[in-house]
Amino acid sequence: MNYRKIPYAQPYITEEDVEAVTTAVREKRLSQGVYVDRFEKEFANHLGCRQAVAATNGTAALHLAVAAIGIGPGDEVIIPSFTFVATANVALYMGAKPIFVEVDPRTYNIDPGDIERVVSAKSKAIIVVHYGGQTADMDPILEVADKHGLRVIEDASEAHGATYKGRNAGAMADIGTFSFYPNKNMTTGEGGMLVTNDEKLAERARLLRSQGQDSRYHHIVLGYNYKMTDIQAALGISQSKRLNWVVQRKKEVAQYYERLLEGVEGVTPPYVMPNCVHGYMFYTVSFPRGVRDKVAKYLSEVGIETVIAFSPPVHLQPFYKELYGYEEGYLPVTEECSRRVLSLPMYPQITREDQEFIVESIKGGMKR
Repeated sequence: MNYRKIPYAQPYITEEDVEAVTTAVREKRLSQGVYVDRFEKEFANHLGCRQAVAATNGTAALHLAVAAIGIGPGDEVIIPSFTFVATANVALYMGAKPIFVEVDPRTYNIDPGDIERVVSAKSKAIIVVHYGGQTADMDPILEVADKHGLRVIEDASEAHGATYKGRNAGAMADIGTFSFYPNKNMTTGEGGMLVTNDEKLAERARLLRSQGQDSRYHHIVLGYNYKMTDIQAALGISQSKRLNWVVQRKKEVAQYYERLLEGVEGVTPPYVMPNCVHGYMFYTVSFPRGVRDKVAKYLSEVGIETVIAFSPPVHLQPFYKELYGYEEGYLPVTEECSRRVLSLPMYPQITREDQEFIVESIKGGMKR
């Protein structure tokens, strides 16, 4: 059995990145300061948004988003269950209840047609997750939201560089949020960003980010310590210069995977919606039921790291099952997706030889 150590994700760090961080440290720019201000402005300009608010991480940015729009006890927030648990947790942080809906089985993004099924008088917002680097189908979602007077938050943590009909992921709704964790298309180590065109929402988010203070030691609301450091921001500024290149390189990697997988019966590559640019944080393939787990096991044995994103879906996580009594069968489409998906190694510096080894190993695993 051949063996080759291949991680599922790897940050792309250059000497320019190292120098940017080193310069910030030499200048003693350690906490939130001038580099954070610059990073916010450049990130907002890149997306075409008026405001950006940097945060400690992607979860903190999403928490600031729901807090800024005034989500509170008794409210309901509509969320796809096929996501990382943080998307639902931020609703609970505010005393609200996440209401889970189905996803499109082709894209794994929230199904616009399932949203109205759960809209109630308590519904206040929809959190749209752009799964794996591909945007959700935003136009019908925004239409439903407008019809029912709901705010829309884009959880674009996985979608740096993705577009929908020429519009940037994260910049199409009331608020968008991003994560800069090392497996993303650009990284600050930890870190996140909230973006919006609403000046009042941005002002509220900044107030909440810094312990609710409107001036030094003058606190007017309950807030949090969600500040980004200048060290992180310096890395983010440097990383953002290569974001377009990273997305283009990942598209090339995805295209080569697709070529290699042609004719491999039982493996379905990612579906890309028309008029959209996929950011490919994940390269998620799908297998027939019962096949995925044996393939993942075989790939692990030959040194190939993969992830199952996401299984179980949030409504079947132990905490949520205990809290709300969810059982299997509640969201059958979502649950079936969670049994079939597997995300393959995807990063700019992966070699074609490694991709070929991965696909040959998939074939080997399927024969077991």
